[in-house]
Amino acid sequence: MYDALPRRARLRRWLSRETTGGALLLGAAALALIWANSPLADSYRALSQFTIGPAALHLDLSLSAWAADGLLALFFFVVGVELKHEFVAGSLRRPREAAVPVLAAVGGMMLPAILFTAVVLVAGDTGALRGWAIPTATDIAFALAVLAIFGRGLPPGLRTFLLTLAVVDDLLAIVIIAVFYTATIHVLALAVALAAAAVFAVVVRQRWARWWVLLPLGLVVWGFLHASGVHATIAGVLLGFAVPARPLRGESVARTDTYDDLVRPFSSGIALPVFAFFAAGVGVVGTSDPIAVVAQPVVLAIVVGLVVGKAVGVLATTALVTRLTPLRLPDGVGMRDLLPIGLLCGIGFTVSLLITGLSFTDGVHTDGARLGVLLGTLLSATGAAALLARSARRARAAADDGAPADAIDGEGPALGFDRDR
Repeated sequence: MYDALPRRARLRRWLSRETTGGALLLGAAALALIWANSPLADSYRALSQFTIGPAALHLDLSLSAWAADGLLALFFFVVGVELKHEFVAGSLRRPREAAVPVLAAVGGMMLPAILFTAVVLVAGDTGALRGWAIPTATDIAFALAVLAIFGRGLPPGLRTFLLTLAVVDDLLAIVIIAVFYTATIHVLALAVALAAAAVFAVVVRQRWARWWVLLPLGLVVWGFLHASGVHATIAGVLLGFAVPARPLRGESVARTDTYDDLVRPFSSGIALPVFAFFAAGVGVVGTSDPIAVVAQPVVLAIVVGLVVGKAVGVLATTALVTRLTPLRLPDGVGMRDLLPIGLLCGIGFTVSLLITGLSFTDGVHTDGARLGVLLGTLLSATGAAALLARSARRARAAADDGAPADAIDGEGPALGFDRDR
């Protein structure tokens, strides 16, 4: 028994690593792609469409819907907790220091949407316009994983910049989902969900609050929000925001850290990989016209939005802000360091795939949009990894030549980016 506890703790620690989460996401997506384009493709589709749940509560959903609406709420709870921490005690509590990455996040969302719209309009595919928000999102888990693997030795301000930018990106993506992808709202169900969230906010601050008390309340919030017509993953954000971000009653650790540590292993180890498995299974091989799927304007629009729009939007906005205002980048970070960060922001994946499912219900656009997300993410991740690896090699070379161990070209400390929570 004593041996089991350390093993469990090590497993939770391993699942909480950014590198582990990224690897599991990649593995789940690869498995889905292989299965969906194999002779067993029909079984993949049957599994995705398998329906389970109580029909009386309107929760008889397919497995793919449960992954998107249910499991992904865990991921958004972690996002909500992280947002609360950053606003109260993290990088967003000082507006002047957070202003540059916040504005970069806005620019990095506007330009991809503009480019997407321009491409589909030029191509004449007005039916694809509903997917304008697909390339605006950044997958914070995947992006930080690439940075952790390939960015060892780079200025720690880069990670802070990316984390701040990605957190704001997530917040804006949540607003987009709530505002633009909610067709109808059932007021009574929404009122009950908000009332239950208020009760959760009170209970989570109590000394006696435990996960087994909070979980039923969270399920009530999720269930009524799902019934209200608002996307159910927003429940995770509401509940995450309700968690106190400062220690209470003499506690040594803020409850945002406690519940982050509790939920993150399930989010990165189960929720995100399962969602990726059901969302990334784009069938191209074996379709009646695979070329038609690849050649859809929506594919090019998303790739251009993620790879070009994100990087250029982030870099151009940062350049304008730092040149035209008194606002500056963090110490040790220069404009030349931000190109790989801009490319990392083009890793849309999780949230982009979620918005894809909300944007399109027809199989043609859905498959094309998913393919565009996967291609755009792959190109952005590959480009960012190559640039980060080159910068890391330069940092090691500078250290070998006698440069201070805590500096890269005289611009800041060289620290790793592993984040064990």
